Amino acid sequence: MRTAAIHAGNPPNPFTRSSAPDLVMSTTFVIEPGISFSADDITENTPWVYTRWGNPTVSQLEHKLAALEGTEDCVAFASGMAAITALFLHVLKPGDHLVMSDVTYAAASELANDELPRLGIEVTRVDTSQVANVEAALRPHTRLVYLETPANPLLRLSDVEAVTQLAHQAGAAVAVDSTFATPVGLRPAASGADYVIHSLTKYICGHGDAIGGAVAGRRSDLAGLRSLAIHMGGVLSPFNAWLIIRGAATLPLRMAAHQAGALAVARYLESHPLITKVVYPGLESHPQHELAKRQLSNFSGMLTFQVADGPRAAQLLSERLEIIHYAVSLGHPRSLIIYLPTEDLLRSSFKLTPEQEASYRAYAGEGIFRLSVGLEDPADLIADLEQALAPLG
Repeated sequence: MRTAAIHAGNPPNPFTRSSAPDLVMSTTFVIEPGISFSADDITENTPWVYTRWGNPTVSQLEHKLAALEGTEDCVAFASGMAAITALFLHVLKPGDHLVMSDVTYAAASELANDELPRLGIEVTRVDTSQVANVEAALRPHTRLVYLETPANPLLRLSDVEAVTQLAHQAGAAVAVDSTFATPVGLRPAASGADYVIHSLTKYICGHGDAIGGAVAGRRSDLAGLRSLAIHMGGVLSPFNAWLIIRGAATLPLRMAAHQAGALAVARYLESHPLITKVVYPGLESHPQHELAKRQLSNFSGMLTFQVADGPRAAQLLSERLEIIHYAVSLGHPRSLIIYLPTEDLLRSSFKLTPEQEASYRAYAGEGIFRLSVGLEDPADLIADLEQALAPLG
């Protein structure tokens, strides 16, 4: 993995012999007569024509991501949501049925709640951490099962192999948003998943300075998706691709450090008298710790915790933290924390049944702090949290 992260997709330039990946910012390329201008005619042998159709730097990133995920191909997008939206439009048509995790990235959740039904796509949301729920939701016209594991923000896990077996038996494809896990922690295609989704903005970029997304999978499944991406126009900027290539080279090393830091901070928080609950897959207290040990090669840097008075604690943390930034997003070298009130998320993003809401509250209570543990010294992060939370005591 460490060698592939550095070398895959990035051979030395055959003309300049430059060792580092090239940044090709040209929007257009000199071509020979007879080249088709249709996105549907693009093949592996089509020369570079126009950067919306394909670009050498973006292609290098796609090859690297495919190597990291162990898939035949990968299509890069301008953002993680561009990747998710394109995948839905590629796989699903009016009359089709989607089974989707009831708790998943808020923007993807809202897309499934609001936009897909308007297109005539039926959506069933279930707690995919229970395989039986997925099995019960499958129908003859189910075309896609959509998982996110670990789920944002609960860090609830789904058994990719078990769900994939059921879905394939029913004739449905499986997509896994593996942004939190990264290819270092989980390679869903190895467990049979058809599509692997990443918000490249997060851990794979790793520096908090470039937005991007990707879908990896079989070449035959992605040919139409690539054409759709070109038609929709949500393609990745070559400069962002170059930044993400730079970040991906150190992904395995960074994820080892993220995991070590998160485990140290999680254990500290578990022992803190003011913290009522900590959820981290690497802790023995995680409800699915056994699945985490079996399925994940790295527990990542994401954890959540609860405080009795969440809103007051959020105000204190936003005012008093000196190292950790009170901000959204994750996977950066600096640690980031944000408070997620349960009522707000249930109102805006997660349309849950009473049973599903009870399951959500079992993890999140009235609200959770989502902490992305960065690459700082864990002792410094612990000291920062200690002083910021002190007035609560």
